[in-house]
Amino acid sequence: MFRNTLKRLLHWALLALVLHGLWETAQLPLYTLWHEATASRIAVYVFHCLMGDVLIAMGAYLITAMIFRNIDWPWHNVWRGGAIMIVSGLAYTVFSEWYNVYQLRAWSYAASMPLVMGIGVAPLMQWIVVPILMIVIIRRRR
Repeated sequence: MFRNTLKRLLHWALLALVLHGLWETAQLPLYTLWHEATASRIAVYVFHCLMGDVLIAMGAYLITAMIFRNIDWPWHNVWRGGAIMIVSGLAYTVFSEWYNVYQLRAWSYAASMPLVMGIGVAPLMQWIVVPILMIVIIRRRR
């Protein structure tokens, strides 16, 4: 059982690393950092955000597994599990974007970033699109 759990989590983490990495890279021009920073600072920023995304994805997966008491929830509770993943990812993202943009001023949006109630649309869409893609890919691998 422990091996199965570890295997599921490793697959989930690797998939999160790839898909969130692609998303983070694609949305870079929507942040002012892209236009103002050096290549090394951008690389550190992407690495930082990507590791955060992987941790959020892992946490959401584990929360969902605890709710269903089943590490294999993507095959048994796909719709409800997917909804939990999306809601938990969005909730954290709304808080994180608000806190980092408006409180810490750790980063800021470029003028090209569409906003919803002051939060960037790209990071919000990330936590809708990427978890759905992850679930679809995981289910097809089996």
